[in-house]
Amino acid sequence: MAQHDLIIRGGTVVDGTGAARRTADVAVNDGVISEVGHLSGSTRREIDADGALVAPGFVDIHAHYDGQATWDERMQPSSWHGVTTVVFGNCGVGFAPVHDQDHDKLVELMEGVEDIPGAALHEGLQWGWNSFGEYLDALEGPKDMNIAAQVPHGALRLHVMGERGANREDATDQDIATMGRLAAEGIAAGGLGFTTSRTSNHKTSTGDFTPTLTAAARELIGIAEAVGRLNTGVFQLVSDFSDRDAEFQIFRDMCEVSGRPLSFTLVESPRSAGFHHDLLNRIETARADGLEITGQCPVRPIGILLGFECTLNPFMRNPVWGEVADMAPAQRVAALGDPDRRQRLLQASGGVERDLVGGRIIEDFHNMFEMGEWPYYEPPPDQTVSRRAEASGVSPAEFALDLLLKHGGTNMLWLPLTNYGFMNLDGTRELLTHEHTIPALGDGGAHVGTICDGSFPTTLLQHWGRDRPNNKIDLEFLVQRQARDTARTVGLRDRGVLAPGYRADLNVIDFDNLRVRGPELAYDLPAGGRRVLQRADGYLHTIVGGEETYASGEATGALPGRLVRGEQPAPAMARSHMATGGATNGKGR
Repeated sequence: MAQHDLIIRGGTVVDGTGAARRTADVAVNDGVISEVGHLSGSTRREIDADGALVAPGFVDIHAHYDGQATWDERMQPSSWHGVTTVVFGNCGVGFAPVHDQDHDKLVELMEGVEDIPGAALHEGLQWGWNSFGEYLDALEGPKDMNIAAQVPHGALRLHVMGERGANREDATDQDIATMGRLAAEGIAAGGLGFTTSRTSNHKTSTGDFTPTLTAAARELIGIAEAVGRLNTGVFQLVSDFSDRDAEFQIFRDMCEVSGRPLSFTLVESPRSAGFHHDLLNRIETARADGLEITGQCPVRPIGILLGFECTLNPFMRNPVWGEVADMAPAQRVAALGDPDRRQRLLQASGGVERDLVGGRIIEDFHNMFEMGEWPYYEPPPDQTVSRRAEASGVSPAEFALDLLLKHGGTNMLWLPLTNYGFMNLDGTRELLTHEHTIPALGDGGAHVGTICDGSFPTTLLQHWGRDRPNNKIDLEFLVQRQARDTARTVGLRDRGVLAPGYRADLNVIDFDNLRVRGPELAYDLPAGGRRVLQRADGYLHTIVGGEETYASGEATGALPGRLVRGEQPAPAMARSHMATGGATNGKGR
Protein backbone atom coordinates (compact mmCIF):
# COMPACT_ATOMS: atom_id res chain seq x y z
CA MET A 1 0.00 0.00 0.00
CA ALA A 2 1.38 3.43 -0.94
CA GLN A 3 2.61 5.54 1.95
CA HIS A 4 2.05 8.81 0.11
CA ASP A 5 -0.36 10.22 -2.46
CA LEU A 6 2.41 12.21 -4.12
CA ILE A 7 6.14 12.79 -3.77
CA ILE A 8 7.90 15.62 -5.57
CA ARG A 9 11.49 14.40 -5.65
CA GLY A 10 14.83 16.12 -5.76
CA GLY A 11 13.73 19.70 -6.34
CA THR A 12 15.28 22.89 -5.02
CA VAL A 13 12.85 23.71 -2.24
CA VAL A 14 12.20 27.35 -1.39
CA ASP A 15 9.74 26.78 1.40
CA GLY A 16 8.14 30.19 1.90
CA THR A 17 9.61 30.93 5.32
CA GLY A 18 12.61 32.83 3.97
CA ALA A 19 14.95 29.96 4.84
CA ALA A 20 17.77 29.14 2.43
CA ARG A 21 16.87 26.94 -0.51
CA ARG A 22 17.75 23.28 -0.21
CA THR A 23 17.44 20.06 -2.18
CA ALA A 24 14.62 17.97 -0.74
CA ASP A 25 11.60 15.80 -1.46
CA VAL A 26 8.07 16.95 -0.65
CA ALA A 27 5.41 14.38 0.23
CA VAL A 28 1.66 14.97 0.08
CA ASN A 29 -1.17 13.07 1.73
CA ASP A 30 -4.87 13.92 1.84
CA GLY A 31 -4.33 17.37 0.41
CA VAL A 32 -1.69 18.48 2.92
CA ILE A 33 2.08 18.32 3.04
CA SER A 34 3.12 15.36 5.17
CA GLU A 35 6.93 15.39 4.97
CA VAL A 36 9.78 17.46 3.58
CA GLY A 37 13.26 15.95 3.43
CA HIS A 38 15.04 13.00 1.84
CA LEU A 39 12.20 10.52 1.62
CA SER A 40 11.89 6.86 0.81
CA GLY A 41 8.80 4.72 0.61
CA SER A 42 6.11 4.17 -1.97
CA THR A 43 3.81 6.72 -3.54
CA ARG A 44 0.85 6.73 -5.91
CA ARG A 45 2.48 9.41 -8.06
CA GLU A 46 5.96 10.82 -8.30
CA ILE A 47 7.13 14.05 -9.95
CA ASP A 48 10.81 14.35 -10.81
CA ALA A 49 11.76 17.93 -9.87
CA ASP A 50 15.51 17.59 -10.35
CA GLY A 51 16.82 20.97 -11.52
CA ALA A 52 13.49 22.69 -10.82
CA LEU A 53 12.33 25.08 -8.13
CA VAL A 54 9.66 23.79 -5.72
CA ALA A 55 7.74 26.60 -4.03
CA PRO A 56 4.42 27.12 -2.26
CA GLY A 57 1.45 28.12 -4.36
CA PHE A 58 1.16 31.88 -4.63
CA VAL A 59 -1.53 33.73 -2.73
CA ASP A 60 -2.86 36.78 -4.60
CA ILE A 61 -4.89 38.95 -2.25
CA HIS A 62 -5.87 41.73 -4.65
CA ALA A 63 -8.07 40.50 -7.50
CA HIS A 64 -11.54 41.19 -8.93
CA TYR A 65 -12.99 37.84 -9.97
CA ASP A 66 -16.26 38.72 -8.19
CA GLY A 67 -18.33 38.13 -11.33
CA GLN A 68 -16.14 35.64 -13.17
CA ALA A 69 -16.07 33.29 -10.19
CA THR A 70 -19.85 32.89 -10.42
CA TRP A 71 -19.80 31.62 -14.02
CA ASP A 72 -16.28 30.30 -14.63
CA GLU A 73 -14.41 27.39 -13.08
CA ARG A 74 -11.03 28.86 -14.04
CA MET A 75 -9.59 32.03 -12.57
CA GLN A 76 -7.46 32.80 -15.59
CA PRO A 77 -5.12 34.51 -16.13
CA SER A 78 -4.07 34.17 -12.47
CA SER A 79 -4.01 30.38 -12.55
CA TRP A 80 -1.41 30.49 -15.34
CA HIS A 81 0.96 32.30 -12.97
CA GLY A 82 1.25 29.88 -10.08
CA VAL A 83 -1.59 31.38 -8.04
CA THR A 84 -3.39 28.77 -5.96
CA THR A 85 -5.50 31.08 -3.77
CA VAL A 86 -7.02 34.37 -4.88
CA VAL A 87 -8.93 36.99 -2.89
CA PHE A 88 -11.45 39.35 -4.48
CA GLY A 89 -14.00 41.93 -3.36
CA ASN A 90 -11.26 44.56 -3.17
CA CYS A 91 -11.60 48.34 -3.52
CA GLY A 92 -15.16 48.38 -2.21
CA VAL A 93 -16.71 46.89 -5.36
CA GLY A 94 -18.62 43.65 -5.63
CA PHE A 95 -22.07 42.17 -6.00
CA ALA A 96 -23.45 41.69 -2.48
CA PRO A 97 -25.33 42.57 -0.45
CA VAL A 98 -27.84 43.71 -3.05
CA HIS A 99 -31.52 44.44 -3.53
CA ASP A 100 -32.93 42.98 -6.72
CA GLN A 101 -33.66 46.42 -8.13
CA ASP A 102 -30.00 47.47 -7.74
CA HIS A 103 -28.37 44.88 -10.01
CA ASP A 104 -27.74 47.41 -12.79
CA LYS A 105 -26.13 49.90 -10.41
CA LEU A 106 -23.62 47.34 -9.16
CA VAL A 107 -22.83 46.30 -12.73
CA GLU A 108 -22.26 49.96 -13.65
CA LEU A 109 -19.97 50.36 -10.64
CA MET A 110 -17.91 47.28 -11.47
CA GLU A 111 -17.83 48.13 -15.17
CA GLY A 112 -16.57 51.64 -14.49
CA VAL A 113 -14.13 50.98 -11.67
CA GLU A 114 -12.67 47.73 -12.95
CA ASP A 115 -13.17 47.96 -16.73
CA ILE A 116 -15.17 44.73 -17.03
CA PRO A 117 -17.65 44.81 -19.95
CA GLY A 118 -21.16 45.48 -18.71
CA ALA A 119 -22.63 43.18 -21.34
CA ALA A 120 -20.50 40.31 -20.01
CA LEU A 121 -21.59 41.00 -16.45
CA HIS A 122 -25.26 41.30 -17.39
CA GLU A 123 -25.20 37.97 -19.23
CA GLY A 124 -22.83 36.12 -16.90
CA LEU A 125 -24.28 37.05 -13.52
CA GLN A 126 -27.27 34.89 -12.65
CA TRP A 127 -27.81 36.68 -9.33
CA GLY A 128 -30.20 34.70 -7.13
CA TRP A 129 -28.76 36.22 -3.96
CA ASN A 130 -29.37 39.25 -1.77
CA SER A 131 -27.20 38.86 1.33
CA PHE A 132 -23.44 38.49 1.25
CA GLY A 133 -23.80 35.02 2.72
CA GLU A 134 -26.05 33.99 -0.15
CA TYR A 135 -23.48 35.37 -2.59
CA LEU A 136 -20.84 33.15 -0.96
CA ASP A 137 -23.17 30.18 -1.43
CA ALA A 138 -23.29 31.00 -5.15
CA LEU A 139 -19.48 30.84 -5.27
CA GLU A 140 -19.38 27.27 -4.02
CA GLY A 141 -18.33 24.64 -6.52
CA PRO A 142 -15.21 23.27 -8.21
CA LYS A 143 -12.52 25.75 -9.28
CA ASP A 144 -8.97 25.57 -10.56
CA MET A 145 -7.80 27.38 -7.42
CA ASN A 146 -9.08 28.36 -4.00
CA ILE A 147 -11.09 31.57 -3.88
CA ALA A 148 -12.10 33.95 -1.11
CA ALA A 149 -14.24 37.09 -1.02
CA GLN A 150 -14.56 40.28 1.01
CA VAL A 151 -17.53 42.52 1.84
CA PRO A 152 -17.47 45.56 -0.49
CA HIS A 153 -18.41 48.96 0.91
CA GLY A 154 -19.90 50.20 -2.37
CA ALA A 155 -22.50 47.45 -2.51
CA LEU A 156 -23.11 47.71 1.24
CA ARG A 157 -23.70 51.47 1.10
CA LEU A 158 -26.14 51.18 -1.81
CA HIS A 159 -27.96 48.30 -0.10
CA VAL A 160 -28.47 50.24 3.14
CA MET A 161 -28.82 53.83 1.92
CA GLY A 162 -30.25 53.48 -1.58
CA GLU A 163 -29.93 56.61 -3.71
CA ARG A 164 -28.54 58.53 -0.74
CA GLY A 165 -25.63 56.11 -0.66
CA ALA A 166 -25.09 56.21 -4.41
CA ASN A 167 -25.08 60.02 -4.26
CA ARG A 168 -22.45 60.00 -1.49
CA GLU A 169 -24.66 61.62 1.12
CA ASP A 170 -23.54 61.38 4.73
CA ALA A 171 -24.68 58.25 6.53
CA THR A 172 -26.88 58.61 9.59
CA ASP A 173 -26.14 56.84 12.85
CA GLN A 174 -28.76 54.25 11.92
CA ASP A 175 -27.18 53.78 8.48
CA ILE A 176 -23.78 53.19 10.05
CA ALA A 177 -25.16 50.74 12.59
CA THR A 178 -26.90 48.78 9.83
CA MET A 179 -23.82 48.76 7.60
CA GLY A 180 -21.70 47.60 10.51
CA ARG A 181 -24.12 44.80 11.32
CA LEU A 182 -24.30 43.60 7.70
CA ALA A 183 -20.52 43.80 7.25
CA ALA A 184 -20.07 41.70 10.36
CA GLU A 185 -22.72 39.23 9.18
CA GLY A 186 -20.93 38.90 5.84
CA ILE A 187 -17.62 38.16 7.54
CA ALA A 188 -19.27 35.73 9.94
CA ALA A 189 -20.71 33.95 6.89
CA GLY A 190 -17.20 33.49 5.47
CA GLY A 191 -15.99 36.79 4.04
CA LEU A 192 -12.35 37.55 4.78
CA GLY A 193 -12.93 41.22 5.51
CA PHE A 194 -14.32 44.59 4.51
CA THR A 195 -13.00 46.81 1.70
CA THR A 196 -13.52 50.38 0.54
CA SER A 197 -12.33 52.94 -2.02
CA ARG A 198 -11.48 56.58 -1.40
CA THR A 199 -9.99 57.48 -4.78
CA SER A 200 -11.49 59.75 -7.42
CA ASN A 201 -10.03 57.42 -10.06
CA HIS A 202 -12.90 55.04 -9.32
CA LYS A 203 -16.06 55.96 -11.22
CA THR A 204 -19.11 54.12 -12.47
CA SER A 205 -19.59 53.50 -16.18
CA THR A 206 -21.94 56.50 -16.18
CA GLY A 207 -19.17 58.77 -14.88
CA ASP A 208 -20.29 59.09 -11.25
CA PHE A 209 -17.76 58.78 -8.45
CA THR A 210 -17.81 55.58 -6.42
CA PRO A 211 -20.41 55.80 -3.60
CA THR A 212 -17.70 55.40 -0.95
CA LEU A 213 -15.39 58.22 -2.08
CA THR A 214 -16.37 60.76 0.57
CA ALA A 215 -17.67 58.49 3.30
CA ALA A 216 -17.03 60.23 6.61
CA ALA A 217 -14.49 58.94 9.08
CA ARG A 218 -17.23 58.08 11.57
CA GLU A 219 -18.87 55.79 8.97
CA LEU A 220 -15.70 53.77 8.41
CA ILE A 221 -14.82 53.71 12.09
CA GLY A 222 -18.34 52.62 12.99
CA ILE A 223 -18.20 49.72 10.51
CA ALA A 224 -14.73 48.79 11.77
CA GLU A 225 -15.95 48.75 15.35
CA ALA A 226 -18.77 46.35 14.45
CA VAL A 227 -16.37 44.06 12.58
CA GLY A 228 -13.96 44.14 15.51
CA ARG A 229 -16.50 42.54 17.79
CA LEU A 230 -16.12 39.35 15.72
CA ASN A 231 -12.40 39.09 16.51
CA THR A 232 -11.81 38.11 12.90
CA GLY A 233 -11.68 39.83 9.51
CA VAL A 234 -9.37 42.33 7.83
CA PHE A 235 -9.69 45.71 6.11
CA GLN A 236 -8.48 46.78 2.64
CA LEU A 237 -8.52 50.36 1.37
CA VAL A 238 -7.37 52.49 -1.54
CA SER A 239 -7.05 56.27 -1.20
CA ASP A 240 -5.84 59.33 -3.11
CA PHE A 241 -4.25 60.61 0.13
CA SER A 242 -5.15 64.17 -0.82
CA ASP A 243 -4.89 64.84 2.91
CA ARG A 244 -2.37 62.30 4.18
CA ASP A 245 -2.78 63.22 7.84
CA ALA A 246 -6.56 62.85 7.79
CA GLU A 247 -6.57 59.70 5.68
CA PHE A 248 -3.95 57.85 7.66
CA GLN A 249 -5.67 58.85 10.88
CA ILE A 250 -8.78 57.06 9.60
CA PHE A 251 -6.66 53.97 8.98
CA ARG A 252 -5.26 54.15 12.49
CA ASP A 253 -8.68 54.69 14.04
CA MET A 254 -10.17 51.72 12.19
CA CYS A 255 -7.40 49.50 13.52
CA GLU A 256 -7.63 50.87 17.04
CA VAL A 257 -11.38 50.41 17.46
CA SER A 258 -11.42 46.97 15.83
CA GLY A 259 -8.08 45.42 16.77
CA ARG A 260 -7.98 44.02 13.23
CA PRO A 261 -5.30 44.23 10.47
CA LEU A 262 -5.57 46.74 7.63
CA SER A 263 -3.79 46.94 4.28
CA PHE A 264 -3.89 49.67 1.66
CA THR A 265 -2.65 50.43 -1.84
CA LEU A 266 0.87 51.93 -1.72
CA VAL A 267 2.57 53.05 -4.92
CA GLU A 268 5.40 55.34 -5.91
CA SER A 269 3.99 58.68 -7.05
CA PRO A 270 5.56 60.24 -10.18
CA ARG A 271 4.57 63.66 -8.84
CA SER A 272 6.19 63.39 -5.41
CA ALA A 273 9.54 61.73 -4.75
CA GLY A 274 8.77 61.58 -1.04
CA PHE A 275 5.22 60.25 -1.24
CA HIS A 276 5.89 56.57 -0.62
CA HIS A 277 8.65 57.31 1.91
CA ASP A 278 6.19 59.33 3.97
CA LEU A 279 3.61 56.55 3.94
CA LEU A 280 6.23 53.94 4.82
CA ASN A 281 7.23 56.08 7.80
CA ARG A 282 3.60 56.30 8.87
CA ILE A 283 3.27 52.52 8.64
CA GLU A 284 6.37 52.09 10.82
CA THR A 285 4.96 54.46 13.44
CA ALA A 286 1.62 52.64 13.42
CA ARG A 287 3.35 49.28 13.81
CA ALA A 288 5.37 50.62 16.73
CA ASP A 289 2.05 51.62 18.27
CA GLY A 290 0.71 48.09 17.89
CA LEU A 291 -1.45 48.71 14.80
CA GLU A 292 -1.13 46.06 12.08
CA ILE A 293 -1.08 48.22 8.95
CA THR A 294 0.50 46.89 5.75
CA GLY A 295 1.18 48.40 2.33
CA GLN A 296 0.03 46.53 -0.79
CA CYS A 297 2.61 47.27 -3.50
CA PRO A 298 2.94 46.55 -7.23
CA VAL A 299 5.91 44.54 -8.47
CA ARG A 300 6.31 46.54 -11.69
CA PRO A 301 4.87 49.77 -13.12
CA ILE A 302 1.11 49.99 -13.19
CA GLY A 303 0.23 51.09 -16.68
CA ILE A 304 -2.24 50.75 -19.50
CA LEU A 305 -2.14 48.77 -22.72
CA LEU A 306 -3.03 50.52 -25.95
CA GLY A 307 -3.98 48.67 -29.12
CA PHE A 308 -6.48 48.60 -31.92
CA GLU A 309 -8.52 45.95 -30.08
CA CYS A 310 -8.00 47.39 -26.59
CA THR A 311 -10.19 49.91 -24.80
CA LEU A 312 -7.67 52.65 -25.63
CA ASN A 313 -5.40 53.42 -28.56
CA PRO A 314 -3.50 56.58 -29.56
CA PHE A 315 -5.85 57.31 -32.47
CA MET A 316 -9.22 56.61 -30.87
CA ARG A 317 -10.21 60.31 -30.78
CA ASN A 318 -8.84 60.95 -34.26
CA PRO A 319 -11.74 61.66 -36.66
CA VAL A 320 -10.20 59.42 -39.34
CA TRP A 321 -10.17 56.50 -36.89
CA GLY A 322 -13.95 56.46 -37.05
CA GLU A 323 -13.70 55.18 -40.62
CA VAL A 324 -12.01 51.94 -39.49
CA ALA A 325 -12.96 51.56 -35.82
CA ASP A 326 -15.73 49.00 -36.40
CA MET A 327 -13.86 46.92 -38.97
CA ALA A 328 -12.59 43.41 -38.32
CA PRO A 329 -8.84 43.39 -37.51
CA ALA A 330 -7.71 42.15 -40.95
CA GLN A 331 -9.91 44.67 -42.74
CA ARG A 332 -8.69 47.46 -40.51
CA VAL A 333 -5.04 46.66 -41.19
CA ALA A 334 -5.74 46.71 -44.92
CA ALA A 335 -7.67 49.97 -44.66
CA LEU A 336 -4.88 51.64 -42.68
CA GLY A 337 -2.45 50.53 -45.36
CA ASP A 338 -4.18 52.81 -47.84
CA PRO A 339 -1.71 55.72 -48.37
CA ASP A 340 -4.39 58.39 -48.50
CA ARG A 341 -6.16 57.26 -45.31
CA ARG A 342 -2.82 56.80 -43.51
CA GLN A 343 -1.79 60.36 -44.40
CA ARG A 344 -5.13 61.81 -43.27
CA LEU A 345 -4.95 59.85 -39.99
CA LEU A 346 -1.47 61.14 -39.19
CA GLN A 347 -2.31 64.70 -40.17
CA ALA A 348 -5.30 64.66 -37.81
CA SER A 349 -3.34 63.35 -34.80
CA GLY A 350 -2.81 65.49 -31.71
CA GLY A 351 -5.04 67.91 -29.87
CA VAL A 352 -6.83 65.29 -27.82
CA GLU A 353 -9.20 66.89 -25.33
CA ARG A 354 -8.47 66.23 -21.68
CA ASP A 355 -12.08 65.59 -20.73
CA LEU A 356 -12.55 62.72 -23.18
CA VAL A 357 -11.83 59.04 -22.50
CA GLY A 358 -8.08 58.57 -22.24
CA GLY A 359 -7.43 62.31 -22.22
CA ARG A 360 -4.02 63.25 -23.54
CA ILE A 361 -2.29 60.23 -22.06
CA ILE A 362 -3.19 58.14 -25.10
CA GLU A 363 -0.70 60.22 -27.10
CA ASP A 364 2.00 60.41 -24.42
CA PHE A 365 4.63 58.93 -26.73
CA HIS A 366 7.46 60.27 -24.54
CA ASN A 367 6.55 57.70 -21.89
CA MET A 368 5.14 54.92 -24.07
CA PHE A 369 6.84 51.64 -24.99
CA GLU A 370 6.22 48.71 -27.31
CA MET A 371 4.94 45.70 -25.39
CA GLY A 372 6.28 42.96 -27.67
CA GLU A 373 6.17 39.19 -27.53
CA TRP A 374 8.40 38.97 -24.45
CA PRO A 375 7.74 42.04 -22.30
CA TYR A 376 10.47 43.74 -20.29
CA TYR A 377 8.95 45.86 -17.55
CA GLU A 378 11.93 48.09 -16.79
CA PRO A 379 12.71 49.47 -20.25
CA PRO A 380 15.32 52.22 -20.65
CA PRO A 381 14.33 55.75 -21.73
CA ASP A 382 15.82 55.29 -25.21
CA GLN A 383 13.13 52.70 -25.93
CA THR A 384 10.18 55.08 -25.68
CA VAL A 385 8.11 55.50 -28.82
CA SER A 386 9.31 59.10 -29.14
CA ARG A 387 13.00 58.25 -28.86
CA ARG A 388 12.72 55.37 -31.31
CA ALA A 389 10.73 57.55 -33.71
CA GLU A 390 13.40 60.24 -33.53
CA ALA A 391 16.10 57.69 -34.30
CA SER A 392 14.05 56.48 -37.28
CA GLY A 393 13.41 59.96 -38.60
CA VAL A 394 9.61 59.82 -38.39
CA SER A 395 6.97 61.38 -36.14
CA PRO A 396 6.00 59.57 -32.91
CA ALA A 397 2.44 59.11 -34.21
CA GLU A 398 3.67 57.45 -37.40
CA PHE A 399 6.06 55.22 -35.50
CA ALA A 400 3.27 54.23 -33.07
CA LEU A 401 0.95 53.46 -35.98
CA ASP A 402 3.49 51.12 -37.55
CA LEU A 403 4.06 49.37 -34.22
CA LEU A 404 0.34 48.81 -33.75
CA LEU A 405 -0.01 47.40 -37.26
CA LYS A 406 2.48 44.62 -36.50
CA HIS A 407 1.26 41.04 -36.02
CA GLY A 408 -1.88 41.64 -38.01
CA GLY A 409 -2.83 44.72 -36.02
CA THR A 410 -2.74 42.94 -32.65
CA ASN A 411 0.51 44.46 -31.31
CA MET A 412 0.20 46.62 -28.19
CA LEU A 413 1.89 49.64 -26.68
CA TRP A 414 2.35 50.13 -22.95
CA LEU A 415 2.16 53.37 -20.96
CA PRO A 416 3.38 53.19 -17.34
CA LEU A 417 1.32 55.47 -15.09
CA THR A 418 2.70 54.83 -11.60
CA ASN A 419 5.95 53.41 -10.24
CA TYR A 420 7.88 54.53 -13.31
CA GLY A 421 8.04 58.30 -13.07
CA PHE A 422 11.82 58.17 -12.87
CA MET A 423 12.23 55.59 -15.66
CA ASN A 424 13.44 52.86 -13.31
CA LEU A 425 12.09 50.55 -10.63
CA ASP A 426 14.35 51.65 -7.79
CA GLY A 427 11.37 53.04 -5.89
CA THR A 428 9.44 49.82 -6.45
CA ARG A 429 12.37 47.92 -4.99
CA GLU A 430 12.20 50.07 -1.86
CA LEU A 431 8.52 49.24 -1.53
CA LEU A 432 8.93 45.51 -2.12
CA THR A 433 11.74 45.08 0.40
CA HIS A 434 10.18 47.08 3.22
CA GLU A 435 9.42 45.09 6.33
CA HIS A 436 5.73 45.96 6.32
CA THR A 437 4.69 45.62 2.68
CA ILE A 438 3.54 42.77 0.47
CA PRO A 439 3.32 42.32 -3.32
CA ALA A 440 -0.23 42.81 -4.53
CA LEU A 441 -2.42 44.92 -6.85
CA GLY A 442 -2.41 42.44 -9.74
CA ASP A 443 -6.17 43.04 -10.23
CA GLY A 444 -6.74 39.65 -11.85
CA GLY A 445 -10.11 39.58 -13.57
CA ALA A 446 -10.31 43.38 -13.88
CA HIS A 447 -9.31 46.12 -16.31
CA VAL A 448 -9.71 43.52 -19.00
CA GLY A 449 -9.36 45.94 -21.89
CA THR A 450 -6.44 48.02 -20.60
CA ILE A 451 -4.33 46.08 -18.09
CA CYS A 452 -3.16 42.53 -17.49
CA ASP A 453 -1.30 42.56 -14.18
CA GLY A 454 -2.51 39.18 -12.97
CA SER A 455 0.95 38.10 -14.17
CA PHE A 456 2.59 40.00 -11.28
CA PRO A 457 3.73 36.80 -9.47
CA THR A 458 5.71 35.69 -12.51
CA THR A 459 7.29 39.13 -12.96
CA LEU A 460 8.19 39.13 -9.26
CA LEU A 461 10.31 36.00 -9.62
CA GLN A 462 11.53 36.55 -13.17
CA HIS A 463 12.54 40.20 -13.00
CA TRP A 464 13.51 40.68 -9.37
CA GLY A 465 14.84 37.21 -8.67
CA ARG A 466 16.71 36.57 -11.93
CA ASP A 467 16.76 39.08 -14.79
CA ARG A 468 17.32 42.54 -13.30
CA PRO A 469 20.91 43.55 -14.12
CA ASN A 470 21.59 44.85 -10.60
CA ASN A 471 20.01 45.08 -7.18
CA LYS A 472 18.10 41.83 -7.50
CA ILE A 473 16.12 40.53 -4.53
CA ASP A 474 16.74 37.17 -2.88
CA LEU A 475 14.48 34.50 -4.32
CA GLU A 476 13.74 33.13 -0.85
CA PHE A 477 12.41 36.53 0.19
CA LEU A 478 10.29 36.91 -2.93
CA VAL A 479 8.62 33.51 -2.46
CA GLN A 480 8.04 34.24 1.23
CA ARG A 481 6.36 37.51 0.36
CA GLN A 482 4.12 36.14 -2.43
CA ALA A 483 3.09 33.01 -0.54
CA ARG A 484 3.28 33.03 3.25
CA ASP A 485 3.15 36.78 3.84
CA THR A 486 0.26 37.55 1.50
CA ALA A 487 -1.67 34.65 3.04
CA ARG A 488 -1.03 35.91 6.56
CA THR A 489 -2.15 39.41 5.66
CA VAL A 490 -5.71 38.19 5.09
CA GLY A 491 -5.71 35.59 7.87
CA LEU A 492 -5.00 32.45 5.81
CA ARG A 493 -2.30 30.88 7.99
CA ASP A 494 -2.77 27.35 6.68
CA ARG A 495 -0.98 27.92 3.35
CA GLY A 496 2.04 29.55 1.77
CA VAL A 497 4.66 27.33 3.43
CA LEU A 498 6.12 23.97 2.42
CA ALA A 499 6.12 22.23 5.78
CA PRO A 500 4.17 19.37 7.36
CA GLY A 501 0.55 20.22 8.03
CA TYR A 502 0.21 23.05 5.53
CA ARG A 503 -2.06 22.85 2.51
CA ALA A 504 -0.48 21.07 -0.43
CA ASP A 505 -0.71 24.06 -2.75
CA LEU A 506 2.57 24.35 -4.62
CA ASN A 507 4.44 25.00 -7.85
CA VAL A 508 7.24 23.16 -9.61
CA ILE A 509 9.01 25.79 -11.72
CA ASP A 510 11.66 25.71 -14.42
CA PHE A 511 13.17 28.87 -12.97
CA ASP A 512 15.81 29.33 -15.67
CA ASN A 513 13.09 29.49 -18.33
CA LEU A 514 10.39 31.28 -16.34
CA ARG A 515 9.06 34.23 -18.32
CA VAL A 516 5.95 36.29 -18.90
CA ARG A 517 4.55 36.20 -22.42
CA GLY A 518 3.12 39.21 -24.19
CA PRO A 519 -0.53 40.06 -23.61
CA GLU A 520 -3.12 38.90 -26.12
CA LEU A 521 -6.80 39.50 -26.61
CA ALA A 522 -9.53 36.89 -26.26
CA TYR A 523 -13.26 37.18 -26.81
CA ASP A 524 -14.33 34.52 -24.33
CA LEU A 525 -16.31 36.43 -21.71
CA PRO A 526 -20.10 36.06 -21.64
CA ALA A 527 -21.80 37.88 -24.53
CA GLY A 528 -18.53 37.58 -26.47
CA GLY A 529 -16.86 40.08 -24.16
CA ARG A 530 -13.22 40.94 -24.76
CA ARG A 531 -10.39 40.62 -22.29
CA VAL A 532 -6.62 40.82 -22.29
CA LEU A 533 -4.89 37.61 -21.19
CA GLN A 534 -1.25 36.87 -20.48
CA ARG A 535 0.38 33.47 -20.19
CA ALA A 536 3.75 32.38 -18.84
CA ASP A 537 6.38 29.78 -19.58
CA GLY A 538 8.15 27.81 -16.88
CA TYR A 539 5.38 26.50 -14.63
CA LEU A 540 5.91 22.73 -14.93
CA HIS A 541 3.32 21.71 -12.35
CA THR A 542 0.79 23.68 -10.31
CA ILE A 543 -0.85 21.70 -7.54
CA VAL A 544 -3.90 22.68 -5.46
CA GLY A 545 -4.83 20.57 -2.46
CA GLY A 546 -2.55 17.79 -3.69
CA GLU A 547 -4.07 17.65 -7.21
CA GLU A 548 -2.31 18.88 -10.31
CA THR A 549 -4.34 21.64 -11.96
CA TYR A 550 -1.85 22.80 -14.63
CA ALA A 551 0.99 20.97 -16.35
CA SER A 552 3.39 23.06 -18.44
CA GLY A 553 0.82 25.83 -18.49
CA GLU A 554 -2.08 23.70 -19.70
CA ALA A 555 -5.14 22.81 -17.63
CA THR A 556 -5.28 19.17 -16.55
CA GLY A 557 -9.04 19.14 -16.02
CA ALA A 558 -8.76 18.79 -12.24
CA LEU A 559 -10.78 21.37 -10.29
CA PRO A 560 -9.91 20.85 -6.61
CA GLY A 561 -10.20 24.52 -5.64
CA ARG A 562 -13.00 25.61 -3.36
CA LEU A 563 -14.36 28.69 -1.63
CA VAL A 564 -12.40 29.53 1.51
CA ARG A 565 -14.72 30.77 4.21
CA GLY A 566 -13.10 33.03 6.75
CA GLU A 567 -9.82 33.06 8.59
CA GLN A 568 -7.85 29.80 8.58
CA PRO A 569 -5.54 28.95 11.48
CA ALA A 570 -2.09 27.45 11.08
CA PRO A 571 -1.96 23.67 11.49
CA ALA A 572 -1.12 22.67 15.03
CA MET A 573 2.04 20.84 13.93
CA ALA A 574 3.15 23.88 11.95
CA ARG A 575 2.71 26.69 14.45
CA SER A 576 6.40 26.79 15.21
CA HIS A 577 6.96 27.90 11.61
CA MET A 578 4.53 30.76 12.09
CA ALA A 579 6.24 31.79 15.29
CA THR A 580 9.84 31.69 14.11
CA GLY A 581 9.21 32.89 10.55
CA GLY A 582 12.75 32.46 9.24
CA ALA A 583 12.31 35.61 7.16
CA THR A 584 15.17 37.15 5.24
CA ASN A 585 15.56 40.88 4.80
CA GLY A 586 15.32 40.62 1.03
CA LYS A 587 18.22 42.99 0.42
CA GLY A 588 19.31 40.84 -2.46
CA ARG A 589 22.39 41.16 -4.53
